[in-house]
Formats: sequence, structure tokens, C-alpha cells
Amino acid sequence: MIEFHEAGYGYGGRELLTEMSLTLAPGSFHFLTGPSGAGKTTFLKLCYRELQATAGRVSIFGEDTRQMERDEVANLRRRIGVVHQDCQFLDHLSLVDNVALPLSVSGRERDERDLEDLLNWVGLSEQAKAHPPELSGGERQRAALARAVIMSPEVILADEPTGNVDWEMSLRLLQLLIELNRMGKTVVIATHDLHLIRQAKAQVQARVLRISNRRIQQAGADL
Repeated sequence: MIEFHEAGYGYGGRELLTEMSLTLAPGSFHFLTGPSGAGKTTFLKLCYRELQATAGRVSIFGEDTRQMERDEVANLRRRIGVVHQDCQFLDHLSLVDNVALPLSVSGRERDERDLEDLLNWVGLSEQAKAHPPELSGGERQRAALARAVIMSPEVILADEPTGNVDWEMSLRLLQLLIELNRMGKTVVIATHDLHLIRQAKAQVQARVLRISNRRIQQAGADL
């Protein structure tokens, strides 16, 4: 599904990631760990072609990302949902309109019943008409997850989704991501929270990818 072949990324003469060879298989669940500044966000951006590898090759859905035209990149991103670290929303739009925004951008018809079901799934039905500044950190994170899955993507990439919420909300977000994986979605969570990874042990067969010395190391045993 997403394959790295001796891939690396750098700029300005500085090498951030190097010699990465791994496959994120369909339906797999991965945690991506490493200290701040190690390159977790960069790795995720390579996974949805926000960045292009400066060495080696990255293939997504069987296509070499270096060969993709603009329309192919747009189509690719409809198949990958991203929960960004900063949860960017349009403050003048309601929560439900923010969640539905990818549908508008892609020209797809909006189904109010599907939207209602999705907001209910993330526990935000009562906040549907609220605007982003009125939401708590946990509500914003759940809204970001809803927006990421509105297009029914095959892959979910979450960049520190629990970084700004309390433990109870972290577990709630983790449970939602585990449910997506059980539906067959490939899930990658970038996090520095080892407690969160341990919490997943009893619920999902996950692998840990650790960035160290600019390289990806697979932790070995399943959690």
C-alpha cells in the first residue's frame, strides 16, 4: 500500500531521514515514535505526498510518487485521511460544515444523514452547529478525525492526535482509531506517548516504528 525503498528526505544540505525501507500493508496498525524533531511529521508527509523523497523511492497504492501528475496526487489524497497536529479549521464555519469541507472541495454530494452518523460516532452530535473557537481541545481532535474519514479513506495518518488532550480523551481517540483499523483501514499514529502504545496492546495487533539517527527501526515484537 505504502512502500519505502531506500528512501530519504533532506533539504538545504541537511539529511533528515535516510535509508528507509519498509511497507505499510493494507489493514495494518503502526505507531511511529521518536523524540521531538526526529522527523515523524516529515515521514507522514512522505506517506501522503505532501513531500517527495529526495533519495530512493516512495510508492503509494502501487504508484511511484515522483511520477504523479497533479490530478493523480489529488486522487491519492482522497484515499488517505490525515489528522494534522494543529487541527486547522475555518472559524467562520460550523463544526459540521468544517467536517464536510472535503466533500465540497472534491465536488461530492453531501449526505446529511451520513454526516449525522459520523458526528454521533465521534460523540459530537450536540456540537454540530458550534464554531471551532467554542470547542474544547478534545472536541477539536475528534472533529479533525471525523473530517479525516469523511471521504472513506483507506489509510488514516494521525500526527500526535493526543498531544493536547487529557488521558481520558486520549483513550477515547485511540478507541476510535482502533475501530477504524477493525474496519480494514491502515492506521499510522505518530506519538511520543508510550503509555498510549501500551494501552493498545490488548486491543490491536500493532507494530512500532521508531525513528533514531535519521532511520526507521522496527521494534520487532507485536504489541
